[in-house]
Amino acid sequence: MATARAWAGERLVRWGLDELGFVTELVVSELVTNALRYGEPPVRLRLLNVDTLICEVTDGSNTAPHLRRARLSDEGDRGLTLVAGLTQRWGTRQTRRGKTIWCEQSLPRKTAVRAR
Repeated sequence: MATARAWAGERLVRWGLDELGFVTELVVSELVTNALRYGEPPVRLRLLNVDTLICEVTDGSNTAPHLRRARLSDEGDRGLTLVAGLTQRWGTRQTRRGKTIWCEQSLPRKTAVRAR
């Protein structure tokens, strides 16, 4: 997991989006953990910097994830709820060899520098 978080953090720094680092690394950690725990190999992580920041995690399982309401005493089942709460949208799509779970974060607004 540390490798995935570090890779995501480095990518954000390269794109000048380091202010999204905390949330992105948390989302990456949750999605990759779920793919490793409940999915099947191969697991692939991808970040896309388009109109939004898109995080995709693909694995070889066709089983779709579900949001679960964790009880106070539960130690797990909070990952997707956390992802849904920290990002603007999330979803899943089937692929020929499994599924992809994705989420989107808004990009920070760039403030225009006005010439005086």
